[in-house]
Amino acid sequence: MKRFDVVVVSLAAALAGVAGSAWGQCGGGSHEAAAPEAKPAHKMTLVAYVNEQADKDIVDTAVAAGKFNTLAAALKAAGLIETLKGAGPFTVFAPTDEAFAKLPKGTVEELLKPENKAKLVAILTYHVVPGEVLAKDVKTGAAVTVNGQRVDLVAKDGKVTVDGADVISADVKASNGVIHVIDKVILPSDQNVVQTAIKNGHFKTLATLIEKAGLVDALSGPGPFTVFAPTDEAFAKLPKETVAELLTPAGKEKLTKILTYHVVQGRIFSDKVASKGWSSGTLNGAELTSKTEHGKVMVNNATVTATDIDASNGVIHVIDTVLIPK
Repeated sequence: MKRFDVVVVSLAAALAGVAGSAWGQCGGGSHEAAAPEAKPAHKMTLVAYVNEQADKDIVDTAVAAGKFNTLAAALKAAGLIETLKGAGPFTVFAPTDEAFAKLPKGTVEELLKPENKAKLVAILTYHVVPGEVLAKDVKTGAAVTVNGQRVDLVAKDGKVTVDGADVISADVKASNGVIHVIDKVILPSDQNVVQTAIKNGHFKTLATLIEKAGLVDALSGPGPFTVFAPTDEAFAKLPKETVAELLTPAGKEKLTKILTYHVVQGRIFSDKVASKGWSSGTLNGAELTSKTEHGKVMVNNATVTATDIDASNGVIHVIDTVLIPK
């Protein structure tokens, strides 16, 4: 609950970010051409209607459209109405009432309960990107949301999708931003970095060592954290006696130093890690640096083999070698 209290308090400041820093970031992939501006007839009808009232803010614009009653109720229950009526600008991917109706029966009712406010805030802020971005500016890649996690954008053949949801009406303008209407509710990860690693199935040794070091609670906290996670195969490269020693009570201090050397404070996505000259201090206190060799990104002497695995309190990048601090 504490993490999401922080999200609510800092939401207005986060939403005031520059769109260019959040929109169209792709984790190592190439950007495709912007989506064409052609709009089907039903899209033009909705856009023309609400754009006549472009002096209204995003919330009032959505209410006026008459297709977002569930979204409006959710924003009220989450305490986000006043924030989204603020200066912005915001880009909102707005699910219609029909989109919410596609969720399993009873889901919306559960989310609207006061005890589920944190989860509701996480979902709604996942639909908001800082800044105002029109459809013509959307490129295939990823965009950082106010939730902190990234949505995957695909602009292809005149269509735009957001985490697999189709944009069915674009560029619904408001006084403090723009709305793009989507046909599905998109859902962020609701599992922390520890739970995400365990569920992945390739980090059994790492999960065991995190538990032995007593770091489960710390890495399940608000964060956010960026974890460079060695696979089971990476740990298997170490001498057997090394892992055995780390699992003993006498090896706990050394184990903690090694594990915290794999964790950086903040949510740092792959495009940042891959940038020239990137380095960062770790929870261990020592520093990690990255470089690109033969098209591969390396962090110290480890090759990054998979990137940008979202978690509710951070992001995981997979590495093929255990990092040992000096």
